[in-house]
Amino acid sequence: MPKNASVKRVMVIGSGPIVIGQAAEFDYAGTQACRSLKEEGVEVILVNSNPATIMTDKDIADKVYIEPLTIKVLEQIIEKEKPDSILPTLGGQAGLNLGMELEESGFLKSHHVRLLGTTAATIRNAEGRQEFKDLMERIGEPCAASEVVENVEDGIAFVGKIGYPVVLRPAYTLGGSGGGIAHNQTELVEILENGLRLSRVGQVLVERCIAGWKEIEYEVMRDSAGNCITVCNMENIDPVGVHTGDSIVVAPSQTLSDKEYQMLRSSALNIINELGITGGCNVQFALHPTSFEYCVIEVNPRVSRSSALASKATGYPIAKVAAKIALGYTLDEIKNAITGKTYASFEPALDYCVVKMPRLPFDKFITAKRTLTTQMKATGEVMSICTNFEGALMKAIRSLEQHVDCLLSCDFSALSADELRDRLKIVDDQRIWVIAEALRKGLTYEEIHAITMIDIWFIDKLAVLVEMEEALKKEPLTPKLLREAKRLEFPDNVIGRLTGMAESDVKAMRQENGITAVFKIVDTCAAEFAASTPYYYSTFGGESEAASTKGRKKVLVLGSGPIRIGQGIEFDYCSVHATWAFSRAGYETIIINNNPETVSTDFDIADKLYFEPLTPEDVENIVNAEQPDGAVVQFGGQTAIKLTESLMKMGVPIFGTKAEDVDAAEDRELFDAILQQTGIPRAAGGTVYTAKEAKEVANRLGYPVLVRPSYVLGGQGMQIATSDEEIEVFMEIINRIAQDHPILVDKYLQGKEIEVDAVCDGTDILIPGIMEHIERTGIHSGDSISVYPAPTIDGEVKEKIAEYTRRLAAALHVKGLINIQFIAIGTEVYVIEVNPRSSRTVPYISKVTGIPIVDLATEVIIGKTIRELGYEPGLQPEADYFAIKMPVFSFEKIRGAEISLGPEMKSTGECLGIAKDFNEALYKAFLGAGVVLPKHKQMIITVKDADKGEAIEIGRRFEKLGYTIYATRSTAAALNEAGVKARRVNKISQESPTVMDLILGHKIDLVIDTPTQGRDKSRDGFLIRRTSIETGVNCITAMDTARALVTSMENAGGELTLVDVASLS
Repeated sequence: MPKNASVKRVMVIGSGPIVIGQAAEFDYAGTQACRSLKEEGVEVILVNSNPATIMTDKDIADKVYIEPLTIKVLEQIIEKEKPDSILPTLGGQAGLNLGMELEESGFLKSHHVRLLGTTAATIRNAEGRQEFKDLMERIGEPCAASEVVENVEDGIAFVGKIGYPVVLRPAYTLGGSGGGIAHNQTELVEILENGLRLSRVGQVLVERCIAGWKEIEYEVMRDSAGNCITVCNMENIDPVGVHTGDSIVVAPSQTLSDKEYQMLRSSALNIINELGITGGCNVQFALHPTSFEYCVIEVNPRVSRSSALASKATGYPIAKVAAKIALGYTLDEIKNAITGKTYASFEPALDYCVVKMPRLPFDKFITAKRTLTTQMKATGEVMSICTNFEGALMKAIRSLEQHVDCLLSCDFSALSADELRDRLKIVDDQRIWVIAEALRKGLTYEEIHAITMIDIWFIDKLAVLVEMEEALKKEPLTPKLLREAKRLEFPDNVIGRLTGMAESDVKAMRQENGITAVFKIVDTCAAEFAASTPYYYSTFGGESEAASTKGRKKVLVLGSGPIRIGQGIEFDYCSVHATWAFSRAGYETIIINNNPETVSTDFDIADKLYFEPLTPEDVENIVNAEQPDGAVVQFGGQTAIKLTESLMKMGVPIFGTKAEDVDAAEDRELFDAILQQTGIPRAAGGTVYTAKEAKEVANRLGYPVLVRPSYVLGGQGMQIATSDEEIEVFMEIINRIAQDHPILVDKYLQGKEIEVDAVCDGTDILIPGIMEHIERTGIHSGDSISVYPAPTIDGEVKEKIAEYTRRLAAALHVKGLINIQFIAIGTEVYVIEVNPRSSRTVPYISKVTGIPIVDLATEVIIGKTIRELGYEPGLQPEADYFAIKMPVFSFEKIRGAEISLGPEMKSTGECLGIAKDFNEALYKAFLGAGVVLPKHKQMIITVKDADKGEAIEIGRRFEKLGYTIYATRSTAAALNEAGVKARRVNKISQESPTVMDLILGHKIDLVIDTPTQGRDKSRDGFLIRRTSIETGVNCITAMDTARALVTSMENAGGELTLVDVASLS
């Protein structure tokens, strides 16, 4: 069937801010789909509240609304733009739920808008737990014994029939939010109450627990004519019971017999046909390890996290094809974009093995529980490709950038065999390292399998790696042994460590014996047809398939690796923009990255893509093969910056700011000299290595002080210390990982925090705008609410900031981007830190000012000047509207994490509020972050003494809004004394009713709790904050944020104005 001619204007709903469970994979899918629709001449209207992603760029859609994703806003946009269709299956669960609500309310019908792709009835059948169960029974597909419940009593009654353990899954939630496994009634009641609250329809599915079965996924495509194919099947190493997003996943599956493979494939195609899905779909199965019994876990009638992985693993662009199917095309009419010859109806075949590993955030949240269950915790993931499973696993481990490079990295050697048996029962992120140690201690495969239920095939493969470690430790290193170690992807530094040789000697021995990496091509069809869009992976042995290209100048763009807190999708935005700009300037572009969720690893962004770990050795293999003319490191976050020195040793010129100038900004003494020479003030401080030195500096400066390691991103390890004891605690935490660089101790100044991103061409600078944080200094810039243009600083301060930025950029010889953070106290301006690279605010400031600073920075790096590019240097004129960036957190997903904000970054994503009026912009920003108040008009205030004065003013304003205020003893006394009515409530340790009882009663809207310094987990504050988050109560830990929230609530309720960001210039 050819294209449906009546589809001319399509509204695409994005997935909003990045949270755990809904990360960049939906931006990647949405971006690919928007480009696919535009190819067909369709006008695309995009709505997405996330300013950090390339999806909300004016190059991607015709109209871009970075507005809150709520029904009211979508209805307004539909009335204004009058689309004829809406595509809801690309925005993850958020987009799907909104599309469903618009359809169910009859709004779409009354405005003659139709849902494209999968129909509403199909979505209901797949997403509604009861409908799905009925449908499976009708077509004879097995499901686990289960019942949908709408209250706790029914849940308890049903479990009485089937027995514990049971799995609980709320309907219409994402990433297993609110779900879990209950082994007894206490756990059952706790998880059920939470799950019923989180579900859009107040339903939770209670089902027999089949933990321990194999978890297998099939990614399938179907068109409107009923043609179906399976794109890829994947197997989780962890059995059922761990969310697939937190599992190590292998594609294609490794342990299924042909009979099992065909049985599940037929079942997946049977289900997708019965549901009548059009587009991409993901089917999850549980398979009994020994009998042929299986059951269907769930079906996602949309593009999912697994589809991003399947796309990158096979080279089959699922989202692109799904968008074409939505327009009415059939699979046999859509060309395969990689081969350019075969059609999309051709099933991919793989002649390699792909391993995906999750990037878990426990290095950020040291108090959090590390166990993995059915609720997802990973912030991102890495993918690696190799010709064997062992090699792919080794490459994935070193791609994580979590100080691990082999199976010896997490040390469990102190445990005895019995202690290991107990440790194996704990399912957490360190499990494969525990298995490796168990193998060294002589536990049998069968024993390990009986405890972990991980297939014996995988345990055997881990044993192959363990045996290689032993051989390297004990035997002399012969060329034969070295060749085998490299086939298993042992890096040179690990071989050196195990054999006691220097890494350089291992490398020399490799070169003498011709043991070098070759590059193979990912071509979707096991080399049956020639592929025209190359992307490559490395392996040792065989012939290289990487075509050597000459003629154009070559540039290496280093990506930013897995998404983690502190280094997110913003850097992918920068990498993609830089790549496009180099292409326009006539360069041949080469991207190196290992993140399957992002746009930079899409097959058609760069001329060549290498799917490889970002380590010096892996990058050097590519450099040897490609011989690039230069590399850019300033767009890939800290991951790319860290590779600067290694690239220079390989003889690759660094384009843009020189490495020694980047060092000057990080190195305390060099930087102090630059500040002195440019006459710019900063907070006093010193550099230290030990706790003793740190205490001396702190006492000289006077407390409070800021303690932080140098060379970090996202404020990792930063703390504000108020006493000698705290310094000891913080230094111990920082020094858990060996520090190559000194630790900085500074006087902590309190004032307004101001941030600037600028482009510098060596003489002139261009500042698109000045951003001011609502929270005062001490809270990480990534966690602060940020306002452009800066609302409360005067002209004199703005001029000072522009002048200081110019002086610093000149002194550091910056070519390209620079990010500077300042503190303004009155008319005095101090520098906090300078980063001569792209920062996380770059996409936001580019979009709200209409100045494409990454593109300009790339042109400047190539040799153009700011004036040649058509801009007047200096601070650009301010916009006549306000744009407010609001951080978004994922705390409820990580049990036990400390949520109070400080100098270490904790947010996973951000959204934007934009309007002519400051108060409306602020209201929209809170709305986009999911803060919808008031509900019950009851709140709790408990603040430290220093904040009591501000609490009175804020309390008074909430009281005017009709709030009943509860407060703990001293806060209540202060409020009542000032004439703000507050009801006193007991602390946790006192008799009932306590603060906890109030929060657990589900009648509280908001908790304002400012923590006293110190990190004791059992303290009241910590428990209050955790309980609030886990019961879905908004919890604010800074007075400035509370003031912003009350301001936004005082101005709520009016009609919202809409801004199309694509029209700003």
